[in-house]
Amino acid sequence: MAADILDIVTSPVTVVTVRSKDKINGMTVAWIMQAAHSPASVVVSIAPQRYTHSLIKESKVFGVNILSEGQKELGRRFGFTSGRNFDKFKGLKYHTSKNDIPVLEDIYAYIECKLVNIANAGDHDLFIGEVTEKVVDDKKRPLVFRAKDYF
Repeated sequence: MAADILDIVTSPVTVVTVRSKDKINGMTVAWIMQAAHSPASVVVSIAPQRYTHSLIKESKVFGVNILSEGQKELGRRFGFTSGRNFDKFKGLKYHTSKNDIPVLEDIYAYIECKLVNIANAGDHDLFIGEVTEKVVDDKKRPLVFRAKDYF
């Protein structure tokens, strides 16, 4: 019953991207939130078995791509296949940030973070990142996630 109530909570659809050495990856993440105003920081929740989890721990830098309306299939692309054996960026247009993190095209917003802490929260770890760069396209609207509507 308690889990069912969380199915109605909305959040932006985000793709967390990372580069560690010669590897890049991204994954759709539903559980993200602001952590603090000063310094500006966010929390991203990722299960330890996810490929992106290990890459963020190695690189200590990650990007949060907030998808815009109309990018639902892009969210699915990054959400249903592991990047361990599949290049999720193959055939996609993207550019890289100053820190060489992949940034998807036509998104609503991009937030880049340096990893400052990892906290365990049961079956997920919370990556706390201090914001080092942010870009918002005010002409677009964010794609909103609600579990009961998305899957």
